[in-house]
Amino acid sequence: MLTGIFILIFIVCILLTIVVLVQESKGGGLASGFSSTTQVIGVKRTSEFLEKATWGLAIGLLVLCLSAAAFGDKASVETIERKSIIEEQIENDVLLPTAPSPSAPAPAPAAEPTD
Repeated sequence: MLTGIFILIFIVCILLTIVVLVQESKGGGLASGFSSTTQVIGVKRTSEFLEKATWGLAIGLLVLCLSAAAFGDKASVETIERKSIIEEQIENDVLLPTAPSPSAPAPAPAAEPTD
């Protein structure tokens, strides 16, 4: 799920970049090439569409980022829970060592110091 959201974020970012670059700036921008009188939609309609597309993509990006953050928190909590279970098993093994196997030689008694 999280991977799908990241893919959508990437696609929205690319589309947002393209829409912003196409918009007419003070210098004319790429939209100035659409000012031909033979077109069905004029520059005014093109700029309105591009502005609405910019706002829509920006809002979509915000929603996707917030949802990725929400799903990301759940994934990190699950990872922490798994880690704590493993840590408990390690602590139990360290605190409660297993009995030596019967085939293992018995440890030699400690030598008493002589004075």
